[in-house]
Amino acid sequence: MKFTLQTAAETPYEAYAYTGGKPFDASKPTLVFIHGVLNDHSVWILQTRYLAHHGFNVLAVDLPGHGRSGGDAPASVEEAAQFIEALLDAAGVKQAGLVGHSWGSLIALETAARLKDRITHLALVGTAFPMKVSPALIEASLNEPMKALQMVNVFSRATLSAPPSALGPGTWVYGASMALGRRVLASNTQVNIFHRGFVACDSYANGLEAMAAVTCPVLFVLGEADQMTPPRAAKSLIDQAKAHGKTFTVTQVPMGHHQMSESPEETLDALKAFLGLTT
Repeated sequence: MKFTLQTAAETPYEAYAYTGGKPFDASKPTLVFIHGVLNDHSVWILQTRYLAHHGFNVLAVDLPGHGRSGGDAPASVEEAAQFIEALLDAAGVKQAGLVGHSWGSLIALETAARLKDRITHLALVGTAFPMKVSPALIEASLNEPMKALQMVNVFSRATLSAPPSALGPGTWVYGASMALGRRVLASNTQVNIFHRGFVACDSYANGLEAMAAVTCPVLFVLGEADQMTPPRAAKSLIDQAKAHGKTFTVTQVPMGHHQMSESPEETLDALKAFLGLTT
């Protein structure tokens, strides 16, 4: 469904959020799912459909300027966090849990720090801080985006012959991700959202302060064979959560950086346990 949003610096625009195949109901416990660079709401398809059919109100967003959402593509984690807050306001949601992947994990973290008790749960999937991107990849995303897309999809996968994924048996996970990246890149003809997203990841500096400010339980879902954000890259955030007495859980799932499609059931199981679901 779509929501009309307006921030101080923008004209009104429509933002899209997938609801997991169930009608939106702001009175239910709500979860907002936030994708990473050059992705959209569809990367959460298995997790969101399950949770939407098991008592949760689900909003899997397309970030502004991505996919089906209008508006200006965010140039920083902070700008994207403003979008999540505006979405909650537009949807009439008083409290929500946040689930973010990669760049989306930084957006979820920053949003949780800003909104404090308005956020009930924070799940960081494939996260790292700092989330530095190699200069070669940043340069390629700007000048040779198809080459950069191929690089990302090779590094993001534990294997190019992955087992059946969230999309079902017979799915070519690598090919599907390449097609998704091409589609999302083409969805914005005004801005290179590939390059902009990478720069936003690379330049975000508020991770430790944000973790210190978070007031809700935190889940880290890390890929054992993740080459983009290896488990050790989340150590600073985990240590900060521990140092500030946060309630947190660390779960490692098999495979690589796209935990939602390479390890879909394991990622869902981690979310279910975190949310207190027993079925």
